[in-house]
Amino acid sequence: MSPTARLLAAVVVAAALLIPARASTAAAPTAGEPTATAAFQHPGVLVSRGQLDLARRNALAGAQPWKAAYDAMRASSYAALSWSPKPRAVVECGSSSNPNNGCSDERGDAIAAYTHALMWYITQDTRYAQKSVQIMDAWSAVIQDHTNSNAPLQTGWAGSSFARAAEVIRYSYTGWTNMDRFATMLRTVYLPAVINGAGCKNGNWELIMADAAAGIAVFLDDRTSFDKAITVWRGRVPAYVYQVADGALPRTPSTCPAKDTRAELVAYWQGQDTFADGLAQETCRDFGHTGWGLAAAAHVAETAWHQGIDLYGEQSERLTDGAYFHTRYEQGTTVPSWLCGGDVGLGLGATTEVVFNHFHNRRGNDMPTTQRYTETKRPAGANYFIAWETLTHANNPN
Repeated sequence: MSPTARLLAAVVVAAALLIPARASTAAAPTAGEPTATAAFQHPGVLVSRGQLDLARRNALAGAQPWKAAYDAMRASSYAALSWSPKPRAVVECGSSSNPNNGCSDERGDAIAAYTHALMWYITQDTRYAQKSVQIMDAWSAVIQDHTNSNAPLQTGWAGSSFARAAEVIRYSYTGWTNMDRFATMLRTVYLPAVINGAGCKNGNWELIMADAAAGIAVFLDDRTSFDKAITVWRGRVPAYVYQVADGALPRTPSTCPAKDTRAELVAYWQGQDTFADGLAQETCRDFGHTGWGLAAAAHVAETAWHQGIDLYGEQSERLTDGAYFHTRYEQGTTVPSWLCGGDVGLGLGATTEVVFNHFHNRRGNDMPTTQRYTETKRPAGANYFIAWETLTHANNPN
């Protein structure tokens, strides 16, 4: 697509955004129903134009917490105009990124591309847009595959950030001449690795992969792949966060039907054999991986929300209870003996901005425990596949 054609497309999209948004009280589809068939809303991968505009206005006006979040982003190495991408044809990532042949470089470059895209949107300094494009072009020119045992997760980490960067740049900047090549890279290298879920891996894998798949599908205007990512999410979230209404045992993931006996499920839940509202499949592994899973679940729901699908409404209790369950222990609640033998691995991280923003700022839910925790983590930084969410989602109901 020529720059002129892309500019015309951006004008059409901008005009479409003047149409009143759907009412937030619209009935949500139930699990298994087809998703919306209307054209995708752009930008709409994790952040909407309304959210970007609010973040820009408040950051430049010096309002908090956006100003502090913007300052932290601007001061980070990811926002440096001297950032030099390090692409490679094959990224090899073993367990815990060992071996690490391009794994950290790819994740860093993807976050840097997204960071520069946000910097461009806020400052309107074309150097940032050009740097984001440079990073994405460097990878689309050479990447062919991800290999070794962590390949699907690595693809999810990097693919999530790359899709967000590409979406912002495509719909706010007219100088990306190699956009079609980048789209081909996402379609042929990244999407096949994440679209079918993670089987019986720990749940954070599948939710991160669904995050990437949903974002890539929106960027590509690929309804079939988007619907597939939503189907995977609908099959995993009820099996990742427990509710007493599930019965005596957690649900079985849709991509891992083999785990259906009590012994198999208890082992899958890290040996935990007592279940309570909000407990996650990885709680007794550690809160770090659990935070990734919960954040990725919220990311998919947020992208779907911008596309007119209320996944939040489908799993509201699991998402809010999951946040509450873990943030209370992060803030000093005594761990009972029935939970992980009385010893949990804390470190949830800055993973709650998106879910808190939806349920508190859009829906008006009182979430004091999650709120206190979220505010102590501001301004949220960037790592792996989570970046600058105080800037984009704090008090931002758009």
